[in-house]
Amino acid sequence: MPNDEREERGRRFRDRVLLIVRAVPAGRVVTYGQVALLAGSPGAARRVGAALRGAAESDDVPWQRVVNASGGISTHKIGAGALQEALLRLEGVTVDASGIDLRRYGWTPDGDVLEAVATDEVADDAL
Repeated sequence: MPNDEREERGRRFRDRVLLIVRAVPAGRVVTYGQVALLAGSPGAARRVGAALRGAAESDDVPWQRVVNASGGISTHKIGAGALQEALLRLEGVTVDASGIDLRRYGWTPDGDVLEAVATDEVADDAL
């Protein structure tokens, strides 16, 4: 695959990730894997993390609402775990030693979010 095509597919994936994460309401969380699946790239959870690292400086991307598959905070590895926990607590999410209860705080997107993501018909699952 030519480099420019790969870059374009990567940009579209990142755009879908940010669209999905921006839709997560305060007090709710979603997993990296869920975002990857919704963005059309099942199994690309690490790519979701990479997309969010670049967007974390933006005020309109609630990166703190994305957690690992067990409800844990993965950002401790990059020095942002305490901040993520604090931001989630401010939103009313209970964070304890075992993580976050995904049954209680997990988010499921509504039809509007799914439709917005679906308008980009090219899935990046081959990347």
